[in-house]
Amino acid sequence: MNNDKNLTNTNDKDISIFENKKIRKVVYNDEWYFSIIDIIEILTESNNPRRYWTDLKKKLENEENFEMYEKIVQLKLKSNKDNKNYNTDCANRETVFRLIQSIPSPNAEPFKLWFARLAEERIQEINDPSLAIERARQTYLRKGYSEDWVNHRLRSIDTRNELTDEWKNRGAKTNDYAILTDEISKGTFGITTQKHKDIKGLDKQNLRDNMSNLELALITLAEATTTELHKTNDSQGVKELKKDANKGGSIASITRKNIEKNIKRPVVTSENAKDFTNKNKLDK
Repeated sequence: MNNDKNLTNTNDKDISIFENKKIRKVVYNDEWYFSIIDIIEILTESNNPRRYWTDLKKKLENEENFEMYEKIVQLKLKSNKDNKNYNTDCANRETVFRLIQSIPSPNAEPFKLWFARLAEERIQEINDPSLAIERARQTYLRKGYSEDWVNHRLRSIDTRNELTDEWKNRGAKTNDYAILTDEISKGTFGITTQKHKDIKGLDKQNLRDNMSNLELALITLAEATTTELHKTNDSQGVKELKKDANKGGSIASITRKNIEKNIKRPVVTSENAKDFTNKNKLDK
């Protein structure tokens, strides 16, 4: 069953890493839900984790673990292969712990210890949301970004979350977010999100983690403006939201063109995270 109506937007931090292997996750009903297929792949090291999960799921359904089977939900997660969103079997931390007991694996114990720490972090973040912000800040600093860049990035995340909350409340579905984001990008920078990534030489990397301070400032301005337009116009449905998104981007574009006129170069360049973090290391 698809349960998207209870999803919470979690910005770009929807992946956890265990020994260099990705586990996709999403907040649903105020707690983390994790991709079961990703966990199966880590625990079993199987070449066909989907087949393994299909067989195990049938076993859970037919045996004494039916209660656990019923707690598995399908949520939309981004595929590691084509970057598109698909319904994916997911479970919360309690169900994941029970699932681990059903899988004989030498990785079970170290995974449980890691997973327990991850789950505890989420509980702490619910009680004190500032912890999530601080963890994100420290993560970016460890990657080599400057304090100034990190401050811009965190502001952009907060603004983005406020905007997507408006989209959700005004009738847009998760699949519509890319369309609306593209409208803002075209209005602000004169190019689509994909073209922006192409200029920076990106594949599956997060575009905003590869934006300069100026790019982040402009996209933040555009999204904040779009949010205010939604509220002012009381826009409902994708068609109206799209108009606001284009307008919000167009307003930010005026600022971009003024900046470019004075600095005598384009705001959008091929520079990406590698350039920013290396520069920060050299400056130190």
